[in-house]
Amino acid sequence: MSASLYNERILRLATEVPDRRIETPMASSEKRSPICGSRVTVEVNLDAEGRVSEIGMLVRACALGQASSALFAADALGRSPEELAAARDALTAWLAGTGPLPDWPGIDVFVPALTHSARHPSIRLAFEAAAEAAEQARGAG
Repeated sequence: MSASLYNERILRLATEVPDRRIETPMASSEKRSPICGSRVTVEVNLDAEGRVSEIGMLVRACALGQASSALFAADALGRSPEELAAARDALTAWLAGTGPLPDWPGIDVFVPALTHSARHPSIRLAFEAAAEAAEQARGAG
């Protein structure tokens, strides 16, 4: 285990994963990393303006997937499906080395993971699941 990859900030975030579910979500999406088996399920409800008003998560992931889920959940409320899709796409591009640092609070914690491409799918799980769930919720609303 690399000390710089699994640094104190990431390990602290990994302990902050919200462990709450929504009783009747508008939509839900589960994403899984085929490399390590990490899984993240995100449930969402949207308000009348189409923004995330409630989020539920079930996270069964490695430390990086847990940290990413916690980071995502900390700033997801109030965002539109388009904003979540843009965040997902920006994170994917940045991890692939084809885009700038995404505009998501605290995402720079994953700078040490840039050179560990096998870890990228776990970092993307919560963002991918939330963007999909929010889009589904918009269609259901």
